[in-house]
Amino acid sequence: MGIDLRPAQALRLLHQTSLAEAREDAPDLTLRQTAILLTIYLEAPPHTVRGLAAKLDVTKPVITRALDTMGKLDLVDRRRDPADRRNVLIKRTVAGSLYVSRVADRFVAQAGALAP
Repeated sequence: MGIDLRPAQALRLLHQTSLAEAREDAPDLTLRQTAILLTIYLEAPPHTVRGLAAKLDVTKPVITRALDTMGKLDLVDRRRDPADRRNVLIKRTVAGSLYVSRVADRFVAQAGALAP
């Protein structure tokens, strides 16, 4: 089930939501960090640095830097994989879940305000 938006409406939705996010006293994530965070929260685990790098077609250091920032904000957590201690698993956090839910709610509210 898709949403029927014209390109200008889609851009307005992104613009209005971005403005509202920028005005909040909340973590200020880059577009890449947001893409990584949403991948972690919307796609089934497990998530690894290697897997995220492949998914986003970036290098592992790019993912590591983003995870460092998001870890400091308590949006994600990293743990060693007990099955293979060489791997680090990226875990969701309560704070991260609340952040993603709040952003989703903001998109829904902004979409409802779009002119038909």
